[in-house]
Amino acid sequence: MTARRPGRHDGRVSAQTAPAQPAPDVATAEPDPAYVDLERELRILLRRAGAVATAMARRIHPGLEASAYPLLAHIADHPGVRGSELAAHFGVGRATISRQLSRLHALGLVAREVDPDDSRGQLITLTPDGEARLHAAHTGRITSITEALEGWDRSDVATLATLLHRYSEDVVRWNANR
Repeated sequence: MTARRPGRHDGRVSAQTAPAQPAPDVATAEPDPAYVDLERELRILLRRAGAVATAMARRIHPGLEASAYPLLAHIADHPGVRGSELAAHFGVGRATISRQLSRLHALGLVAREVDPDDSRGQLITLTPDGEARLHAAHTGRITSITEALEGWDRSDVATLATLLHRYSEDVVRWNANR
């Protein structure tokens, strides 16, 4: 038998080192099949959405990352938005948004102006080229969705949009309160 080296666990568990038994909670209960199905569908949807997002960004400009399309769309919907507001909206750090905005600015897709109310901040807008490229990509995406769901009732499409919006809002709210 070999001598035990100091600081090395020999595999035996004493009363002092025995792991505490986890308190029963929702995480250890059998999950509701509806939520299991939802998780699976979201996982598949997000994986597929990643590929679509990359294609959408490349429709705008061949050098763009997948994250550029939703960023540009949000700027179009909220002209004069600040970088800090973009970071909060997308749940990423200011450094990430700053890097992405620098890339979009270098490509001539966004303009940055000093915020007249706070000279430390910048107001972000799309350039005319950015607007035109985003519009073309957006129109193409709407056409693709329309074609893919051509067999759906319009009310089902509207219900899906409503439920996805509700899901997104609830997840953002839940995450903010964690």
